[in-house]
Amino acid sequence: MGSGHWQLKGSAAELYQRYLVPAITTKWAEDLVNRVQPRAEEAVLDVACGTGVVARLVARTRATVTGLDLNEGMLAVARGVPSEGPAIEWVEGSALDLPFPADRFDVVLCQLGLQFFPDQGRALQEMRRVLRQSGRAALSVYSPIGRTPGANAFVVALDEVLGPDASRIKRGEHSFANPRQLEALLEEAGFRAVDVQTVTQTIAFPSVLDYVRFQLLATPMTVLLTDRTEPERQAIISSVASRATALSAPKMLDGGGFIFPQEAYVAVASHDD
Repeated sequence: MGSGHWQLKGSAAELYQRYLVPAITTKWAEDLVNRVQPRAEEAVLDVACGTGVVARLVARTRATVTGLDLNEGMLAVARGVPSEGPAIEWVEGSALDLPFPADRFDVVLCQLGLQFFPDQGRALQEMRRVLRQSGRAALSVYSPIGRTPGANAFVVALDEVLGPDASRIKRGEHSFANPRQLEALLEEAGFRAVDVQTVTQTIAFPSVLDYVRFQLLATPMTVLLTDRTEPERQAIISSVASRATALSAPKMLDGGGFIFPQEAYVAVASHDD
């Protein structure tokens, strides 16, 4: 991720890979990669790669893949996860100052990372700089949190339990107000043939408690529990889950699980017309 972001500890990054990648990010990664159809021997960059779900999917196409992230803990986990295809190069670095020459990649991808960058325009300019003239890019960002009812119930519950600003980090994931906002940023960065679609995935967790537990233990929201004792952590998780359950529509809780639509804006663009 770009500079100024939270660093996940190794244990949190491992939990993220083990639980949140299969439940959430793999769905979005498959959609993103399908939109650009990487080809064998193309050079592909995955910006804000996290634990590498997008990079590993691309590697299956026999493309040459580089995954970049600012977070050492995430990269350490990424290096330890087996992948198919050519070896992936994992690079620690900032999206705001990509450590690559111009015209280096055929494809640049950025899944659910742009919303966190402190200078989104600069990050997009850097992505375009490292793209070849015939290159293409694909990015995704979450839509407003009210469009994802499970996350919305969670942040309301979190603020009720821990106080009005507790959900700031989670709400920050959903900072894009509409598709046009993403389209305009890409166009201002010089991208052409920009196409932004609103996409919905169905997210399923075994229970509300599981969803809340991993949001608070496997994401940057771990900072909310840092100075708490273990009994206090468990009490907070239980309280937030109880309130989130009460705030959720009955159909989201069918069979004791936690199932809800998650919405994002997904963009594809090219370096030139």
